[in-house]
Amino acid sequence: MQKKQSKKQERQGEKLTALLPCLIALASGILMGLTVAPVGAWFLAWIALVPLWVLVVPSAKGKNQFPLAFLWGIGYHGVALSWITGIHPMTWLGVPWLPSLAITLFCWGFISLLGGVFVAIWAAVMVRLNGQKPWLRILIGTAVWCGLESLWSAGPLWWSSLAYTQSPHNLVILHLGQLSGPNTVTAGIVAVNGLIAEGWTNRQDAKDAKIFSVSSAPWRFVNKYWVSATGLLITLHLIGFILYSRPIAQLPEAALKVGIVQGNIPNRLLRSSEGFRRAQENYTSGYITLANQGVDAVLTPEGALPIFQRDLLGTALVAAVKEKGVVAWIGAFGERGDSYTISLFTFNAKGEIVSRYDKSKLVPLGEYIPFEGILGGIVQRLSPLEAHQVPGSTNQIFDTPFGRAIASICYESAFPEQFRRQAAAGGQFILSSSNDAHYTASMPFQHHAQDIMRAIETDRWSARATNTGYSGFIDPHGRTLWISGYNTYETHAETIYRRQTQTLYVRWGDWLTPLLLISSGGAWLLIQLGHTKKISD
Repeated sequence: MQKKQSKKQERQGEKLTALLPCLIALASGILMGLTVAPVGAWFLAWIALVPLWVLVVPSAKGKNQFPLAFLWGIGYHGVALSWITGIHPMTWLGVPWLPSLAITLFCWGFISLLGGVFVAIWAAVMVRLNGQKPWLRILIGTAVWCGLESLWSAGPLWWSSLAYTQSPHNLVILHLGQLSGPNTVTAGIVAVNGLIAEGWTNRQDAKDAKIFSVSSAPWRFVNKYWVSATGLLITLHLIGFILYSRPIAQLPEAALKVGIVQGNIPNRLLRSSEGFRRAQENYTSGYITLANQGVDAVLTPEGALPIFQRDLLGTALVAAVKEKGVVAWIGAFGERGDSYTISLFTFNAKGEIVSRYDKSKLVPLGEYIPFEGILGGIVQRLSPLEAHQVPGSTNQIFDTPFGRAIASICYESAFPEQFRRQAAAGGQFILSSSNDAHYTASMPFQHHAQDIMRAIETDRWSARATNTGYSGFIDPHGRTLWISGYNTYETHAETIYRRQTQTLYVRWGDWLTPLLLISSGGAWLLIQLGHTKKISD
């Protein structure tokens, strides 16, 4: 009887031992997810990848570590993007409660699984580096991670770069983005995690100790990898601090006083006459208030007036523009044949449309249906209009009466290349127009964090207008000059400055990722050739 119990306990212990790495991988991924809003524990990013690295690299022989990486990716992206669940219920769009729940869970689950796939691909490379020199593993691991983020961001689904774990709290490190974009910050995070992990696996008693076992004590807290990790972390922050400390030129002739109207119109009212009445009333009165304060221009959110371009000229808001003679950027819908675009229109002092920017990055399932021929009959469009929505061109420029601007509409804030290209083309300030009303409060805060990164990378002042929050103004160092409340009606004016500087990132783009991939691939090839030569000798 005792033998049976002992065997049962032994089997349970074996199951727990087998399950422990999975729990550790999932937990460390969740820790990485806690670095962003609503928790904002940004410092965890510098250690949260260590457990996965330790589990994948030294334990790779004869074991399949891909599920561990998959779980880590699900933990990170699932927690970081949990605000997606805020789109439920979508009954205001005519979607019944149960299908709304199904669509919400599908969206959340799909993006989390996709994140798991990318981390698993990274692990597939890392497991083949077991036995290689630690410095080579760190170099290749960093290069591959950055390469995968670049690949993912080139597609339609992108948000949760490792770099954005540092925004908005660690502005110093975010200034590395001025060198080669957000992948510069990502590379630093991965490299520091890799050095810490290699320090763990290469400590003096690593050969005899089981990973994560209490019996592995005493730990060697001082070794060359941990010293290198500390040195790299300090060096990266010193470089960022130097960039952060540079004074910002504020020439009087470059000043531009911009007003923002946060209309606070719930999305459930968008398709109703009451919603349009409130939109006209809130944005018109807000515009007049700001015009009386002496602003040069007024910015409104994405879809502030949910009507087509042809109907804009007859609105009270445009009538107020003609009366007050203050430039307005109005969010509405543009037309392109039988389709429509989400657009931002520039109205000059005479109430004439002088430029238009069309949103080019649409939200999958939210604003368009991937594989629409297959899924169109299954998934209902989550749009306030019945027409077919199409993206704008990727190479647009947005000229205004005050010079060329960098325009961004909502989801585009996650795509740094959009901002880099417009800055390189002469964009002097950022206009970000969004509507995050259908999500939980953590989403607009993450959205604001994305805009902070874009302002730093391009060295531009930014004005951000949203429907329900968070609207704000950001300087080129990423400092928030003002941020609105959430679910509130507000108007606010700040002076921003037009700039024509070009950071290294704006001029050269993301040069670091190709450099890392080429150098790491070259180093690996040289080592392999050296091994082949030794064998042949």
